[in-house]
Amino acid sequence: MNLVYSDEQRLLADSARDFLAARSPVSAQRRLRDEAGGSGFDPQLWRDAVALGWSAIPFPEQLGGLDFGCMGLGPIFESIGRNLAATPLLSSVVLGGSLLHLAGSAAQQDRWLAPLIAGDLRLALALDEQARHAPQGTVLEARADGDGYCLEGDKYWVLDGLGADAYLVAARVAGMAGDEQGISLFLLPASTPGLTCSALPLIDARNCARLRLEQVRVGRDALLGEPGQGWTRLDLALDRGRACLAAELLGAAEQLFETTLEYLKTRVQFDTPIGSFQALQHRAAQLYVDLALSRSAVMAALSALDDSSLDAAARGRLVSLAKWKAGDTALKVCNEAVQMHGGIGVTDELDVGLYLKRVRVAQACLGDRDFHCERYAALALASA
Repeated sequence: MNLVYSDEQRLLADSARDFLAARSPVSAQRRLRDEAGGSGFDPQLWRDAVALGWSAIPFPEQLGGLDFGCMGLGPIFESIGRNLAATPLLSSVVLGGSLLHLAGSAAQQDRWLAPLIAGDLRLALALDEQARHAPQGTVLEARADGDGYCLEGDKYWVLDGLGADAYLVAARVAGMAGDEQGISLFLLPASTPGLTCSALPLIDARNCARLRLEQVRVGRDALLGEPGQGWTRLDLALDRGRACLAAELLGAAEQLFETTLEYLKTRVQFDTPIGSFQALQHRAAQLYVDLALSRSAVMAALSALDDSSLDAAARGRLVSLAKWKAGDTALKVCNEAVQMHGGIGVTDELDVGLYLKRVRVAQACLGDRDFHCERYAALALASA
């Protein structure tokens, strides 16, 4: 298992860092928040990121990709976290694109995957139906209807759902909530009759939506894979998204930690830099240790996703460990940054609050700390 980036991956990291520092600094996120635009990201920035090859990174060459895997996505998401950059890379490429790659037919890939890699369209995954992430708890029913299906229900927390060209909807054709078997994946164009999308505002001002399906009738060509057999591929795609989110959380935490250290060195009280106070040094040292552990966990998860020799349980444990640790550490760094900056840390004058809001949303997305602790324990028991 590789716990360091290769030379090629470090080049990706350098390219992403320079690109986002120039084109999407934190001030750009402030502007997007204040403008309250529908897409939640800069379309020109996304087109330029596609031109750099970001949308092609995880896909095999025969499908028009670069075949860099999740280890290639890791440094990109770290830079995204450092700059609080808003892009549909997670929603459209990592989640939507992975499901098309893993479960889509050749015809579906020809129609949707090539334009996705080219940046000509966006996909969004419609999965969760309650306040807490629970993919196995899917209850939205896909009822057999003639030679197709009829779907009815609601999906929440659809990342980058506003303005998406199509939605990948998880629906149940058999079984009960909690069952892995019986979940199917449907690819629905945004223009499908009965499908409506509305904004679902979050504190990080990103694009998040609610999807309502009212008597949505689709043919069998909308189904990805075999009926009721979508869980395995959905679980893998979610793990890819979780590892990428963990990398983003790591990048955000490291950037905020560095900013806070600089403040400790320059803020003076009683004619002395507050960074010389032993109590603050101890707290900063503990954060440094947590960040180092988080980096090891994130690198292990990214590497595991590219290792075909690992079974699903081993992969899932490493991904859940990374998502838990990175999210937990990022929250600690944010809380300490607010306290170490004093009263100014909670004002909009500094960037600390922007990091805090994004971290709180990202650590809850695709499973919060409690979810991944429970998942890790369940996978460990199942493998014992």
